[in-house]
Amino acid sequence: MPVLDGVSATRRIISEFPDIKVVVLTMHDDPPLTRSALEAGASAYLTKGTSFADVLDTLRRVLAGEEVLSPQLAASMLTVVEAEDPGEELLSSRQTEILQMIADGQSTKQVARELGITQKTVHNHLNAIYRRLDTQSLTHAVLSAVRLGIIDLRPTAEDSEAV
Repeated sequence: MPVLDGVSATRRIISEFPDIKVVVLTMHDDPPLTRSALEAGASAYLTKGTSFADVLDTLRRVLAGEEVLSPQLAASMLTVVEAEDPGEELLSSRQTEILQMIADGQSTKQVARELGITQKTVHNHLNAIYRRLDTQSLTHAVLSAVRLGIIDLRPTAEDSEAV
């Protein structure tokens, strides 16, 4: 970008247009940069190596109001997340379960279906999680919960195949 870098541009867009959803598409697969973009308010962060199907799925999910945190991205970001003291029962067992499922890459629709609850109930739990963890987004909630030892970032089958 000629005038602003991607993180600064994201921050500026979000501050001037809070309802706009920003999806970062970049050539950089750098966990600190990823984290900075997400903390600046990006709803998703994709590298140029992301498949067309995954880009399309991400755009659909963001348009549906979800924040997208892929298991691969979460795993790469784990290298920059330092564990702190375990959380002191900040979240209920159901909230922890839902946040873990989201961190494992499931959509809110998949979580609702698997738990036998409505998507609205999942969103209500997520809003309660945001309040309890003092976060504003799903990405921040997942990162905070990992830092606090509430949830784990577990490798997926795709991660195992990539090694």
